[in-house]
Amino acid sequence: MHRFARPLLPVFSLLSLPAMAQESPASQTLDEVVVTAAREAAPLVVEADPKRPQQPLPAHDGADYLKTFPGFSVIRKGGSGGDPVLRGMAGSRLNILLDGENIYGGCGGRMDPPTAYVYPSAYDRVTVVKGPQSVRFGPGTIAGTVQFEQKRPSFTEAGARFSGSLTGGSFGRNDEMIDASAGNPEFYVRGVGTNSRSGDYKDGDGHDIHSAYHRWSANAAIGWTPDANTWLELSGASSDGEAAYADRGMDGVKFKRENLGLRFEKKNISPFLQKIEAQVYHNYIDHVMDNYSLRGFTPTSMMPGPSVNNPDRVTDGARLAFTMLPSEHIELLVGFDTQYNRHRLRTTSNQWKTPYSDLPRSGDARFSQYGLFSELTLSLSEHDRVLGGLRGDWWRAQDDRAATTGGGMGGMGAMGPVSAGQVRHDALTSGFVRYERDIQESFGTFTPYIGLGHAERFPDYWELISQNKQSESSNSAFSTRPEKNTQLDFGVLWNRKEKLSASFSGFYSRVKDYILIDTKVAGKPSGTIVTRNIDATLWGFEATALWNFAENWKLGGSLAYVRGNNDTDGTPLAQMPPLESRLSLTYDNRLFSVGGLIRAVAAQNRVDPGRGNIAGQDISPTPGFATFALNGSYRPSKTILISAGVDNLFNRTYAEHLDKGSAAIAGYTTQLTKINEPGRTLWIKADIELK
Repeated sequence: MHRFARPLLPVFSLLSLPAMAQESPASQTLDEVVVTAAREAAPLVVEADPKRPQQPLPAHDGADYLKTFPGFSVIRKGGSGGDPVLRGMAGSRLNILLDGENIYGGCGGRMDPPTAYVYPSAYDRVTVVKGPQSVRFGPGTIAGTVQFEQKRPSFTEAGARFSGSLTGGSFGRNDEMIDASAGNPEFYVRGVGTNSRSGDYKDGDGHDIHSAYHRWSANAAIGWTPDANTWLELSGASSDGEAAYADRGMDGVKFKRENLGLRFEKKNISPFLQKIEAQVYHNYIDHVMDNYSLRGFTPTSMMPGPSVNNPDRVTDGARLAFTMLPSEHIELLVGFDTQYNRHRLRTTSNQWKTPYSDLPRSGDARFSQYGLFSELTLSLSEHDRVLGGLRGDWWRAQDDRAATTGGGMGGMGAMGPVSAGQVRHDALTSGFVRYERDIQESFGTFTPYIGLGHAERFPDYWELISQNKQSESSNSAFSTRPEKNTQLDFGVLWNRKEKLSASFSGFYSRVKDYILIDTKVAGKPSGTIVTRNIDATLWGFEATALWNFAENWKLGGSLAYVRGNNDTDGTPLAQMPPLESRLSLTYDNRLFSVGGLIRAVAAQNRVDPGRGNIAGQDISPTPGFATFALNGSYRPSKTILISAGVDNLFNRTYAEHLDKGSAAIAGYTTQLTKINEPGRTLWIKADIELK
């Protein structure tokens, strides 16, 4: 896969910029390297700045970034395009938003989850809301919501801003990002461009893993701000790339995304009506996968030519919300959202004889949703508040597959799906209530909280249609029941005079009609993938702490655990990550910094091989492991930060429990069970910010 590899860009070239006056440590503006993820900023809400340098190696996609948050894991299938998992829940159970927009992948085998189209440094803020403890972010928030956001540029006078970064590392890793904006108090324009590339990485034993990738993206926006309370923005985005996958017989050779969005916001309209928000957007995904572009192909009598699958997907959406203050103690949000999805496919089993681009696209599924939601915050006193919300969603889904098809990802072969042409409607309800209290004591500020939430999730495309999904009793999974999660969330935030801070969040969840993907159903032919409804129980916690124990010194740590049970079958719930802990030590005097990170992961023996979710199934138990990483940084001026590090310092050979199984690929060593993680990885990053 040498087409991906490129020599390390001269990241040190930034040091050759014109010399600047040395700044005192107090005047430095660029942040230190982050070695443990952000803690909870509010009950069940975690916020982070993805532009800050971090250990391990700065992330190249959304899933890679989220795995640094306690409670998150990633299902790896190569070097790119992993599926994020929060508290053991993957896929559509985790709502992913890009500036408030829904974006869904096209691949029936999850080559392109929503986070595959995210370059973290192109965004200004990442917000995670855990559990079914909000209804404002869209339908089906069983596990929680992740929002990647770009902040609105604000100019008090005419001017321009620029920030950028260059990253280089082992295995030909090479990233570039530029973010430029210009404007005045009434208008602004902003453009963000990214490019990320890597060759195949090596595991700790020196084996090449089929994992090379190249991704690029371009975002642009123009905004109108006639006064401090009015905002109108038109935005667009385009991205593409290719990625090699170690877990399957095909690679992704096209990840084309096109986006157009319009947002409006008006604040301080009256003492009663505080804000109006409106948004419309269009997202189009055109994805191509094949078995010859990024790997060797040898014709056989059974397969005389290479095969190609080309799904595409349109997502159109809109949202309207009003924030009101009925009294000085009540804030009320009411709103409406909707989305429409259409998925199509074209495929060829011999690209040389019948090019896929000459074939018509055939639709296999359509989805539409309309939702009404309301959230209320009631201040009982200066220190006590109650939050609550209700949501109703109306879904329509149509199986557009033909009764007799030619096979492929969306079809059922010559037999045809029994649900071909069928339409289904579902009305779903979600809601939550939460109590929070602020307590001031001599030994710190506490915010304990407890909440009860209920969320209902409509089955997605990957559970109903893709990869020939069947039910236990028929050759179609189109009648799969919606998931219903009732969850208790509780925890506490603590802060003591900026010297010591900690957080704990726990949950207990009962899921009725949990949607299980099962490959070992009795009476079904080998290779059949069945979508089943079961009842499940999950519980777990995340805990973080940060201690500024001396001037310029910080000690941080986190611990995360989740346990799941398949109550219907009396087995462990599949695809549960093991106990994980992190411990970091950092010295930072605002001119130089040095830090270390130990990550320890326990063994996972509670498995149910052959069962799981749309992103992966259990394979086998996984032994525990520990890795060690080092990092350092230097600030030659307040506008430049040079950071560097080494991950997996001792070159440990290991695999994460949720990693996919390895496929046999010519020229590569097949792993015994799971895809191994990267071995020792060196990296260096240069950040510049000009205002």
